[in-house]
Formats: sequence, C-alpha cells, structure tokens
Amino acid sequence: MAGRFAEGGTSASRGLIVCGICAATEGGRSAPFSGATRPAHYYASKRLFDTLASVFLLLATLPLLAAIGLSIKLTSTGPVLYSQERVRVRRMQRDGHRCWQIDYFRFFKFRTMALDAEPRVHEEYMRNFITGNRSGLNHHSNGAMNKMTDDPRVTPFGRFLRKFSLDELPQLWNVLKGDMSLVGPRPPIPYEVAMYDQRHLVRLAAPVGLTGLWQVSGRAHTTFEDMVNLDLTYINRQSLWFDLKILLETIPAVITRKGAA
Repeated sequence: MAGRFAEGGTSASRGLIVCGICAATEGGRSAPFSGATRPAHYYASKRLFDTLASVFLLLATLPLLAAIGLSIKLTSTGPVLYSQERVRVRRMQRDGHRCWQIDYFRFFKFRTMALDAEPRVHEEYMRNFITGNRSGLNHHSNGAMNKMTDDPRVTPFGRFLRKFSLDELPQLWNVLKGDMSLVGPRPPIPYEVAMYDQRHLVRLAAPVGLTGLWQVSGRAHTTFEDMVNLDLTYINRQSLWFDLKILLETIPAVITRKGAA
C-alpha cells in the first residue's frame, strides 16, 4: 500500500496523501481541492450499477471476446490476456474520517504486443508525457500527445484492437470484481505515479474507471496537464447522471475513434 486519501489524514508510507480539501505530500506542500468524497449512497449506487452493467456487457460480448482471443492465439505467440499492476483507491472509514486507501490490483487487457516487448519503452514515453517533453513524444506519437501510435512492439492484430479500444474489454472483469468502476480516472501504472507531483496525485481521489471524461474529450490529443484537469473536473462533478452521460458519449467516441490517434 502506498498511502491514503483522507479528510484530515496524517502520513503516507511513500509520500502519497490527499486530504479532502487539499493535495499534499510528506514534505508539507498542498493545493486546494474539493470533491474527493461523496455521500455513501452515491458509491453504493455506483457499485450496484457497475455490477449489473458489467454482467450484462460480459454476457453480451462473450462471442466477441472468444473471437478476439482465438485471433490473438492464431496471429501471435503468447497468452491471450496481458495483466499488469495498476494503482487504485478504496473508500474506507478510519478514525472517524472517510478515506481513500491506495493499493494495487491486476489489470487485464487483451495482449496487443509481442511476447518479448520491452516495458522501458513505455516508461520513458510516459516520463516525456508527464514532464511535457514534446521532442521525446514525437518520435512515436505521430502528433498524438499520449498515445504511442508508432510503437514497434505492437502486433498487426494488436493495432486493430487498439484502433477500436477492443483490447480494453477484459477490464469488464475488473469492474465486476470491484477493482474498477465503469467511469472514473484511468488507473495509472506505479512508475507513472512515482513521477507525479503533489497536484497530480489528486486525480486518484475517486474509483478508477474503464472510461472517463478524458476518454470522450480527444484523449490522444491532450497533454498530461489536460488529462489531470479533466480528471479533477470529473471528480468534482461526479454523479450517477454524469457517469451515464460519459458512458453514452463513450459509444460514439469509440466508433468514430475520437482522439484514438
């Protein structure tokens, strides 16, 4: 566990703590913030909706999931699914305060890369993206600020899956398990969080999601600061109606490849 988000929290094992009204680090820096918590009934309703919707979507897409899995096995060597450690938060009660407890979970996708893909390529790319180093981004981005569209590690069939975000479908299982929500900030990789400054940490003050405001706002053509601002906007405005609006906007965004580069 890397820390906790809390109203009036105290410390964090890796310097990660976000209070209900500010983002802070162990060094004492802080920035105003609100919206990190919602009434308990919102999270209960959100979880109920996530469970019912993920069961329905998994059953409805089962033939597609099977077809994609078979195609991956036939077109490349390696497993069908790719799993990776990601960062999430859990809502809990501690010492009379509502808290966000940070932990890790296994995040699933259809495998879109060659089996021996070098992970440091993406780590270096994310460092450039987070720091705003455009020269480091342009080598693989074809103008897309946070999508490696010219990634040599991706298989031909993997490019097709990514083109229509089909590689993300196994995350419906993560939603059903309660690791994620259908709507929320995207779950970062631990090495990405290690690169965040104190303001960026606040984007984690909500359940992570399969889609979000960033995804329907031209995600491949936004900067990291744009992404953070969109996540903070979502956190401050989150409601079941806003979640439903984002879900409905996700469908045409995927079909038209809005922001998919």
